[in-house]
Amino acid sequence: RPRPRRPRPHRPALPQGCSEPAGREPRLRDTPEDICFEATANAIALHPARPLLAAGDVDGDVYLYSYSCTEGENRQLWSSGHHLKSCRDVAFSQDGQKLFTVSKDKSVHILTVEEGRLETRFPKAHGSALNCVLPIDNHVFATGDDDGALKVWDLRKGDAILEARQQEEYISAMAVDGNGKILLTASGDGTLGVFNVKRRRFELLSEPQNGDLTSVVLLKRGKKVACGSSEGTIYLFNWDGFGAASDRFALRAESVDCMVPITDSIVCVGSLDGVIRAVNILPNRVLGCVGQHLGEPIEQLAVAPGGQLLASCAHDQKVKFWDISALGGLVVDDYRKKKKKGGPLRALSSKAAGSGEDFFADLRDEAEPAAGSDSD
Repeated sequence: RPRPRRPRPHRPALPQGCSEPAGREPRLRDTPEDICFEATANAIALHPARPLLAAGDVDGDVYLYSYSCTEGENRQLWSSGHHLKSCRDVAFSQDGQKLFTVSKDKSVHILTVEEGRLETRFPKAHGSALNCVLPIDNHVFATGDDDGALKVWDLRKGDAILEARQQEEYISAMAVDGNGKILLTASGDGTLGVFNVKRRRFELLSEPQNGDLTSVVLLKRGKKVACGSSEGTIYLFNWDGFGAASDRFALRAESVDCMVPITDSIVCVGSLDGVIRAVNILPNRVLGCVGQHLGEPIEQLAVAPGGQLLASCAHDQKVKFWDISALGGLVVDDYRKKKKKGGPLRALSSKAAGSGEDFFADLRDEAEPAAGSDSD
């Protein structure tokens, strides 16, 4: 008969979910164990203050997990099956009390984080399938759909306060400046859209770039904007210079499907080849590999509070965690060392090259030599 588990005293959650002393607890790991799902997780988000992970899958289900570096301590807290079709994106509110989810069924749901209770629902929020959601402050959030339509919503009014359709293809990702004023939208038509949330108006579109724009992040204290593309290129824009890209950096990866900022200069990018690369922007360098879902396209990346952990979800129906604590201390100077062409990517975490086996053996002949190149 299994022995009943002793109740443990309540302790406040740690921001990184990782710095508990071992004490009498089970073994401590560098990163939490993988979380496995019955269906592919399209979207993940990490809570802004606590070790909580939200995920939405292709069946429309939404899950909330607590994660821990203590072995065996990952826990599913609740699940919600309110969406009728695939859940495309999830995002925590800035205060961490609500979870926003959007779906192919055209609906927006807002759930309480504590219980997973459906608090607010916009059943026909858009005319076509929703693709992404971005909380701007505790009352205002933005949504983008498959036809290039953007809406900005105010929960106090219970309706959209800005509606626009300036882009011709799906809106893949959004970002907002620190003042919650300028909203940027990356689109499958290759353009970057700029909207003024405060004045509720469209500002401008960039020139179309090659390939779909798949992601958009702010870097260099908001002075630079980086967009990833399906062609494996990162396009850089100056703030207030959104009409044309100021620089481009070809990673020679298959694609840049998702991207998250780690520091003011370093981003992690996920690709179709299943490799998560760390990239320094200005000077432009591929720093190495943080981790991989072997041969499985990566859907989304998320950074834990404190910047010590990265989470990733891919088509292998797993969420994996990676130790990125070393990235914060990397210094990249302008001097470019001559590299031997065809060398493997440098491993930037203990799990990056696998544990016990060389997981990169199969990748070296194809993706790795190109990805390690220093092309600007």
